[in-house]
Amino acid sequence: MLTNKTIVPFLLGMFMIPFAVLGQYTETINTNNPGQSQGAFAVGVNVIQVEGSAFYRSEEHSLLNYERDITGLAFQLRYGLLWEELEISYFGAFENVNETINQGFGTQENKFSNFSRSTLGAKYLILDPLKKWGERKVNLYSYHDNRRLKWRDLVPAISVFAGANIDLADPNSLLPPDNATFSPRAELITQNNFGRWVFVGNFIADRIGTDFPAYGGIFTLTHSINNKWAAFGEFQTIISDFYSDDIARAGGAYLINDHWQLDASAAVNFKDTPSLFQINVGMSYRIDRHKDPVIQQ
Repeated sequence: MLTNKTIVPFLLGMFMIPFAVLGQYTETINTNNPGQSQGAFAVGVNVIQVEGSAFYRSEEHSLLNYERDITGLAFQLRYGLLWEELEISYFGAFENVNETINQGFGTQENKFSNFSRSTLGAKYLILDPLKKWGERKVNLYSYHDNRRLKWRDLVPAISVFAGANIDLADPNSLLPPDNATFSPRAELITQNNFGRWVFVGNFIADRIGTDFPAYGGIFTLTHSINNKWAAFGEFQTIISDFYSDDIARAGGAYLINDHWQLDASAAVNFKDTPSLFQINVGMSYRIDRHKDPVIQQ
């Protein structure tokens, strides 16, 4: 079991690694919604961003004979701090559960609510291929050379995330039993930009050092249909003694303006212990106080 004394050195060790790269601020909002993965790039210095969604989830467990109707809110608070490549964030999810347990002598009704996630952490961009190597040079003599895929195009932007899960409730039916008050979470984040296509991968180690650690990955492919609409597909795998699953998601987003986006998505899994169906409706909004640095000549 991890304690506060072990959490602090873990976080400081992740944050104090020296990096020598540049970040990337975008003129339009850079949001993780509507998927569950997070992109490699930070929001930008002095940018405050809120991303939230309301959801409904239905679960049926074939072995434990229960049915659950779950409503809740998931949200992210993101802030660009000090450098373009650094972002601090808070991820939260609160769920209200109505449970019906079907037993041989009747049914049992339960209601409970709590945070299923509460994570405070930071993300740092350690490699941006475009900044490191510049844009591809145009071959004036070969149309096909300009069109073909090159090895450097496959090198992703890479970020690392380190944070602490915070669970102040005792007990919390949505988390593993005897869950630690603080537990580390670490992620390796990759992002490839192929024109209108973006592919993001998150490789996750969660609740590190506890009795029920979790490992997994989230892989998201997004396509910009035009300058307003985008569609995405996503696959997530979770491996843990407490809860394991494979989940597929799909949905879309609409950009109202440079700072405001609406989105919707749906998710299903591939098992019946429990089966899962979820719908989300969300939005992202940013307060942009970013200023380009002044270059002294």
